[in-house]
Amino acid sequence: MMTKYPQSARRWLVGAVCVMGTQAVWATSTVVDFSDLVEQNASAVVNISASTKAKKGQMQQQQVPEAFRRFFGDDFNFAPQPRERQSFGSGFIISKDGYVLTNNHVVDHADKVTVKLNDRRELEAEVIGTDERTDVALLKIKADNLPIVHIGNPDKLKVGQPVLAIGSPFGFDYSATAGIVSAKSRALPNESYVPFIQTDVAINPGNSGGPLFNADGEVIGINSQIYSRSGGYMGLAFAIPIDVAMETVEQLKANGKVSRGYLGVVIQDVDRDLAEVYGLSKPAGALVAKVLPDTPADKAGLKEGDVITAFNGQDIGLSSELPQLIGRAKVGKKYPLSLLRDGKKVELPFEVATLPDDEVDSPETASEPDLNSLGIGLRNLTDPEKAQLKLDGGVVVQRLSDDGAAAEAGLQPNDVIVRLNNQAVKDTQEFLKVAKKLPANKAVPVAIIRGNQPRILALRLESTAKTDKKSKK
Repeated sequence: MMTKYPQSARRWLVGAVCVMGTQAVWATSTVVDFSDLVEQNASAVVNISASTKAKKGQMQQQQVPEAFRRFFGDDFNFAPQPRERQSFGSGFIISKDGYVLTNNHVVDHADKVTVKLNDRRELEAEVIGTDERTDVALLKIKADNLPIVHIGNPDKLKVGQPVLAIGSPFGFDYSATAGIVSAKSRALPNESYVPFIQTDVAINPGNSGGPLFNADGEVIGINSQIYSRSGGYMGLAFAIPIDVAMETVEQLKANGKVSRGYLGVVIQDVDRDLAEVYGLSKPAGALVAKVLPDTPADKAGLKEGDVITAFNGQDIGLSSELPQLIGRAKVGKKYPLSLLRDGKKVELPFEVATLPDDEVDSPETASEPDLNSLGIGLRNLTDPEKAQLKLDGGVVVQRLSDDGAAAEAGLQPNDVIVRLNNQAVKDTQEFLKVAKKLPANKAVPVAIIRGNQPRILALRLESTAKTDKKSKK
């Protein structure tokens, strides 16, 4: 039976004869031909340039090339005068009347944005709206009957499937590069609201904002970021799923800005030891390290130590999946939250609120008693530290021995321990009382504040018999 392939990306069968013993074996592999796809879609891909005027009175010294600074020294200066900064990227047309999608970072703070079409026309664009969290920007140019891309469904993507990017790397217009899907729903640091598509497509500066196509010629993502130690392509590229981008587009069209939901908790992954602590069959879910006051989580009755296992019927494997789901939930609507509390399954309804702008404070350091059994040195929090951290009490980790249970649990100097085995710890004496009653050979939760962020670690103390046995070896 003959296999039918989509017209946009033809696959050519390449064969090789391998001799195995006395037998000749015909081995075939599939090569994807993207030429039709490029021909059909290149006209809907655009080049974007954004210019920003320097503020009046801005010192020219900030713009002196490094070579000049090395030669003349830091005191060397030109007369202050405004200068224009330009950035370049890619984009693609999503409607015949001129709506264009690109990255926020391509047009961020631009005074003028110019869109260059495939037919060499250059049109000034209006920035309809931008969203920094998803790195999406919506532009509008004045033109009719424009060529458009076809929007696909990223949910149907599979790891290993071929994908193609069209863009303007380093200013080389309409360059096409191909690869495969390397991973899906990838969470990146400080990008908790986008489940990125990871590919090995060659993406370089200038590709930002360009489309990522599947083999059927549909856009399934916006090329947004690369991981690089050199500044260029290293085989790790990340694209914003097009469904996330289009949800952003609808809000930008309607309101000029994006509102997204939030729960109001600080969460972390569940590792193997924490899974044992909370009676889970496998490490999965989002562990609540802190419930923020006057938030949907607080109003719904969530507690520190709860393990959120599902949101609106969708299972949570990694904690990074929860903000992505809640961020895309409708503000003002009620959703069921499934969780594990004290070994029992609980379902709480909660109403999603609009995500506020969040700010973070910063902690301190400082000195006192030693707990040899744990390999830890502790001191009490000072009154100013309590006020700064908004805590009634707690103990600060001063010293750790490399082979102690505390170090093995992942505790670090300057961590503030606030609860041990679900019991509040106000000072070193309370810590000692709770520590003496800890069960042997069983992991227990330790709630800490690290860098002003709450976390929960799993601490395990060995039995005396096991310790003696080890020392005899």
